[in-house]
Amino acid sequence: MAATESLSIELTATNLRAVSNALKAEEDGKELRKELTRNMREALKPGAAQAKSAIMSMASTTPHDGPALKTAIARKIRPEARITGRFPGAKIKAAKTKTLRGFPNAPKRTNRASGWRHPVYGNREVWVHQTGKAKWFDRAFDGQQAHYQRQVQFALADMVNRIASRSN
Repeated sequence: MAATESLSIELTATNLRAVSNALKAEEDGKELRKELTRNMREALKPGAAQAKSAIMSMASTTPHDGPALKTAIARKIRPEARITGRFPGAKIKAAKTKTLRGFPNAPKRTNRASGWRHPVYGNREVWVHQTGKAKWFDRAFDGQQAHYQRQVQFALADMVNRIASRSN
């Protein structure tokens, strides 16, 4: 293989596992695996910022004494990358908000067009229906999925090329 030639690799679970196994065989494989997952997360950071911006643009309804819903959801949005295990890959995730006013599924419920029901603050017998900003998470990536997939593929291909160049 010439020095200017590079390998390309498709982003699949099988290929991620193969790269992970190749990294384990390297002397500094643990550091290389950490670097690969870090680079995959870095490729998705702009997408996470878009999702945070989308939830922060949700209209606020009534004032309350509890923590801010939008801010708590935005704090839980982050890119994740795994190269081993049952489901290797890279994604942007909005984790549950466990400590937010008894509303652990806030990211999921605010994204639903149908909204959610909850008791009125201070009166547990009266329930109301509330809607968030429908599809705020999904629409944050409209037309961008291919771009982010390509960026993660570039991170994976860079690592594959590094491994291949060592064997020459």
